[in-house]
Amino acid sequence: MFNAFERKVAARYLRARRGERFVSVIAIFSLVGIALGVATLIIVMSVMNGFRQELLSQILGLNGDIGIYGANTALTNYDDMTAKIRTIPGVTAAFPVVENQVLFSSTQGGAAGGVARGITPDGLAALPTVSHHIVAGSLADMQGDTSIAIGSGLAAQLGLTVGQDISLIMPQGKATIIGTIPSIESFKVVAIFQTGMQIYDSGYVFLPLEAAQTLFQKPGAATQIEVFVKDPDNDGVIRQKIADDFQNTPLNIGDWRHANDALFAAVVVEGNVMFLILTLIIVVAAFNVISSLIMMVKDKAKDIAILRTMGASSGAVMRIFLMCGASIGVLGTLIGFGLGVVFCAYIEQIRQFVQIITGTKLFDPTVYYLESLPAKLDWHQVLEVILMSFALSLFATIYPSWRAANIDPIETLRSE
Repeated sequence: MFNAFERKVAARYLRARRGERFVSVIAIFSLVGIALGVATLIIVMSVMNGFRQELLSQILGLNGDIGIYGANTALTNYDDMTAKIRTIPGVTAAFPVVENQVLFSSTQGGAAGGVARGITPDGLAALPTVSHHIVAGSLADMQGDTSIAIGSGLAAQLGLTVGQDISLIMPQGKATIIGTIPSIESFKVVAIFQTGMQIYDSGYVFLPLEAAQTLFQKPGAATQIEVFVKDPDNDGVIRQKIADDFQNTPLNIGDWRHANDALFAAVVVEGNVMFLILTLIIVVAAFNVISSLIMMVKDKAKDIAILRTMGASSGAVMRIFLMCGASIGVLGTLIGFGLGVVFCAYIEQIRQFVQIITGTKLFDPTVYYLESLPAKLDWHQVLEVILMSFALSLFATIYPSWRAANIDPIETLRSE
């Protein structure tokens, strides 16, 4: 498409001579702007993808992909229901749960609100987010009616370690001759887990199913059945199968989307808005390409006129300036791509380094729910960013190149 003569002239025009430094500076700023825009887009979109993936894995690691609740009352036949659900193709685990809001307190001082969840040993083992992240004690000691596993954040807040007691205060209370008094039960901490998600580490505890049934006055009943499936994004078939199998039982069947739709919708909207805002960086850089090429055309008007008189066609002139502008766009895009990929690969190390230098916490887990800054490169998104940058850079060169191709050599040389 571009012959050797056109490439040579374009390369010569990109090298500034004395008196043309201003045009060269504008071209450098255009290149830097495109590189920064591409790199920022790749980094931000990768962080948003990583944040969504981490958030999804943490939520689905503690809660089932599908939740089954009694329509009007607790589930009393949960053993038969759980056994039947486990036979459905695509289901990886299913177990009953007794769950309720409680207030935590300890003799060391302090109090906190959260969720107490009664669960079977098999069910707790099916939660890798908890069972694979035990930092103190052991789940094997979770036997009897007085054992409990708590999160690391709650343990730090209440000053608890393995072997100490934690008190659970129930909202229902007990009726006595002097009125209703709070119901308080003490449990021995046998394990401390750290999921990496602050909201779970500070607000969830696990105790044996039978102990929770007694604690919450639900003998022989479960508040819900948590179901895990192989493909959470395509759980509609399994939900329909469960509804068909238990159509005579009044149930409410939900999935992870309905339980966290506001949270994930906010993440998607934020990602789209950030993409549009950061695209403006590339658009501004593209306008800089236009301005630098227009100034180059003006400075090279005499050279263009001489080229035309020597036999160069208007198409050749247009291709020369297209090559000048496209070179800035391509080089800036490739530099931005490299910067973005490298930054994403070492983003956590960079965050920790900046924290050490500035002495501030850049990623507070109490705000973002995660203890590290995740980044997940989506190569389809990266390709979209690169193609968009190429397209904007190319479009930015069309008008200046057309203007250069339509310079009248006779009028230009006459004015000289």
